[in-house]
Amino acid sequence: MEKGKIGVQMMMLKEKVAELGAYETLKRIYNLGYRAVEVSQIPMTPENVAEIKRASEDFGIKIAAMSAALEPAMPGAPGETLSNDFDKIVNDCKTLKCNFLRIGMLPMTVIGEKDSVMGFIDRAEQMAHRLADYDIELYYHTHHIEFQKYDGEYLLDLIKNHTTKLGFELDVHWIQRAGENPIEVIKQYKDRISLLHLKDYRIGKLDITEKDFEDKSVFSKKFINLIEFAEVGEGNLDINGVIQAGLESGAKYFLVEQDDTYGIDPFECLDTSAKNLRKLGYSDWF
Repeated sequence: MEKGKIGVQMMMLKEKVAELGAYETLKRIYNLGYRAVEVSQIPMTPENVAEIKRASEDFGIKIAAMSAALEPAMPGAPGETLSNDFDKIVNDCKTLKCNFLRIGMLPMTVIGEKDSVMGFIDRAEQMAHRLADYDIELYYHTHHIEFQKYDGEYLLDLIKNHTTKLGFELDVHWIQRAGENPIEVIKQYKDRISLLHLKDYRIGKLDITEKDFEDKSVFSKKFINLIEFAEVGEGNLDINGVIQAGLESGAKYFLVEQDDTYGIDPFECLDTSAKNLRKLGYSDWF
């Protein structure tokens, strides 16, 4: 049977990297049984790049993907971008033997105006072609904002329909939050995805007191904001269906992520996700 590779999106471990260092963080990922990671929101300093490389070699962990903004999220925003730091980012990819690079989101400055959005799409497609010369594939990661409509068409579909080289990293939680069926969206993006974010979706506990009833706006806010990020297998998504659709649509890496762990240690959350995925029959995908 054809298989994918389950890994960890390291965004949820950025504080652990700051606290423990990249090497020790990757060692703990290894001890949980994961053998692939996506590096995101980790400062790519020479020290971190060297430590990630050393851990990758020592523990047999594949650097499945790395992250880079196309351009600053806001004018003057810090951080590396492909438009300003192309050579440095390509060099990091080569150092870490990584062929997949992903854009986390489109800049805040282009959202809302179709002409601005189309300009971003064109620049991203040009960058995908440029990176292909270095054997690096460029992907775009989705949230819910890509399901905003422009003249009746989803922003996400605008990106797909106006590109050929740019790929997609679909995030099933955010697709669900946007009101679409993750499995059906994955099928629509067949052969355009190599990376998929496994992130469950649950309705949290309504934690209210008698005092909350005194102010209807307080109660209403709590009631409306019950959606939570969940460990894989602890929420409402059809994880088996998501994984099978992903595999059939070309996904190679299935990356566990949880944007908020609600006070629980992220390593514990990753352990829960791994155990649930093994129970679902994916032990040999680790």
